[in-house]
Amino acid sequence: MCEDSHGGLGRRALFATGAAAALTLGSVSFASAADGDQESRTVRGTLPPGSPDFVYVPVEVPAGVRELKVAYTYDRPSVPAGILGNALDIGVFDDRGTELGGRGFRGWSGGARTEFFLRADDATPGYLPGPVREGTWHIALGPYTVAPQGLSYEITITLTYGEPGEAVEPVYPPERAKGRGRAWYRGDCHLHSWHSDGRRTPAEIGELARAAGLDFINSSEHNTHSAHAHWADVAGDDLLVMLGEEVTTRNGHVVALGTDPGTFVDWRYRARDNRFGRFARQIRRAGGLVVPAHPHATCIGCNWKFGFGEADAVEAWNGPYTPDDEVALADWDSMLVASVRDGRGWIPAMGSSDAHRSPDAVGSPQTVVLADDLTREAIQEGIRAGRSYVAESARVTLSFRASGGRGEHAGIGERLTVGRDTPVTVRLEVTGAPRCTVRLVTDQGVVHTSAPLPVSGSGVVEWRTTPSYAAYVRAELRHEAAAGPLPGPLAAFTNPVFLGRD
Repeated sequence: MCEDSHGGLGRRALFATGAAAALTLGSVSFASAADGDQESRTVRGTLPPGSPDFVYVPVEVPAGVRELKVAYTYDRPSVPAGILGNALDIGVFDDRGTELGGRGFRGWSGGARTEFFLRADDATPGYLPGPVREGTWHIALGPYTVAPQGLSYEITITLTYGEPGEAVEPVYPPERAKGRGRAWYRGDCHLHSWHSDGRRTPAEIGELARAAGLDFINSSEHNTHSAHAHWADVAGDDLLVMLGEEVTTRNGHVVALGTDPGTFVDWRYRARDNRFGRFARQIRRAGGLVVPAHPHATCIGCNWKFGFGEADAVEAWNGPYTPDDEVALADWDSMLVASVRDGRGWIPAMGSSDAHRSPDAVGSPQTVVLADDLTREAIQEGIRAGRSYVAESARVTLSFRASGGRGEHAGIGERLTVGRDTPVTVRLEVTGAPRCTVRLVTDQGVVHTSAPLPVSGSGVVEWRTTPSYAAYVRAELRHEAAAGPLPGPLAAFTNPVFLGRD
């Protein structure tokens, strides 16, 4: 084993990419060896506070390599309360380079793993199998947070020489399941397996999805599409598996929902780099939807800072209902008001579990979509049109519509086209929500609050209005509040029904 040292930031080249600057360190070289031999190099260095978002360690890979393996450690010194400690992510790019767009991308595990390998026939979850070609590879380090003392790291790269194994041909899940024609379908579009920082296998997630009464799910690993080729055996006539990614930038996360198999979306930019639009368009070209995730989450880098001009929908409820979801719901409602005021299109809301590991509940919450069939395209069209509501579980079912005096009617995500002063009846039918309170919300705010539903969980709430009074109406089901004036946590909410002519 040979050793090298990068010292502090010596032997470097700095490539400025706006806020997401990248640092390239000195290269690590290997000499060719005989079949079956292994050769290792260990490099050490220290990154100071304020380091660039990404640090690349070039590795000169000779011909004849069968497997690349990387292991790393870094120090975690004690820091005072309120001061961020060390966190260092890792991934790898192959001989095609590190240019933005990810042509050379071969895998990312963030901070979920301390080592990984890849070869032609296999790879660690989060990484892509394929040949270890001769040329300059790059280990990608992401100093997520750096303590005041700095971040000292050690990386060991091991090459195994020999003939490559037989390449694996990826098999992807079908884009259609056995549906019920035009019907309401339940899904969870934000899930993590062991291909990123989850602890469940795709098979385990599939089992939990079926138990939760789901009809569809979406693969959404952090910054990698390696899971795409591992869902075919999970999908079936009763479960549609769509493919995507949670694009996890330093300025917020976005779910690429239902992209073409094998689509990778780069994440190495910040809001002020003005590059998100390029990748939002890439998601759409690949047949996906752009869905900002947990936009008001308080974790580092989770709060959404790219604006909503590119959004096809927004995740207003993420996992167990918390205060940041309450803020996201209120912010989304403000966007609805602005869309009515400005006469422009509106952004539907959805909800997902973001489940990673036990006890995270797959399908809590879930988005219930009115779609023409159980296909990727039909589900996406229903989400994009806002023909959906969000429920905490499959126990909760809703029917919500508005009707006019001459038999006109409109459902969730639709418009009731009647005159400004036409009397309108709004009707909500509920099952599976015992003791929940119904709130009806318009562009003026909360306009009606019902008495608690009976313990059976079923009930009907009606309210009358006119388009001149309410430009839209949406419904919320709330659990009883523990105490105080604040409303209880959500059991469900709907996208709006719009009232009046455009």
